[in-house]
Amino acid sequence: RNQKKLVDLSEKNDIVFAIGPAGTGKTYTAVALAVRALRNKTVKKIILTRPAVEAGEHLGFLPGDMKDKVDPYLRPLYDALDDMLPMEKLNFFITNRIIEVAPLAFMRGRTLDHAFIILDEAQNCTTTQLKMFLTRIGPNAKAIITGDLSQIDLPGHQKSGLRKALDILKPIDGIGQLYLGAEDVVRHRLVKAIIKSYDMADEKEEMERVRLREEKEKERLAMITENEYDK
Repeated sequence: RNQKKLVDLSEKNDIVFAIGPAGTGKTYTAVALAVRALRNKTVKKIILTRPAVEAGEHLGFLPGDMKDKVDPYLRPLYDALDDMLPMEKLNFFITNRIIEVAPLAFMRGRTLDHAFIILDEAQNCTTTQLKMFLTRIGPNAKAIITGDLSQIDLPGHQKSGLRKALDILKPIDGIGQLYLGAEDVVRHRLVKAIIKSYDMADEKEEMERVRLREEKEKERLAMITENEYDK
């Protein structure tokens, strides 16, 4: 399974991109690796972060103080931690900032050293945000960046920075990339079937778009040929 490959890649690289659909265990596995590193004292802290823009919601439109505003975005990260650490220990780590769960915007201006850092939902980062995050990583730090390129929630005029990062960083030693698919889904069996159905539908739509483009091109060339003949 690719979850095991993620473990291996993380041991061999300082930065790993884990890309795949919902339910493939990429975030859960990343959090487990971070907790293991903290227990083994190979890092001094864990930092879990996400961009705070999802499904069209912005922090400014959410009620309450800052903690109340950001917690809905960070809930999946807390849930993974809850599964791996006793409540008392988790509360101690969070209170003493040994474990930090914060929106990506809070990472600006910091150097993240001696830490295991997880950036979740990275498909919702712009190129500027993702570059900012990657250049914050300091000495003796490890990072796992997770994302799902089929679930981009950025406003229409903004492009995901994840695609560009995957492309331009691929040749760099010390940066690993892993792609998970429907076969890696660890949620309800129907989730796997749902993902496969959507993938097949997307593939058909793309084939239809290609066919229509080819037909239009043939028509255009035929008109050019006809016009030349009329001359």
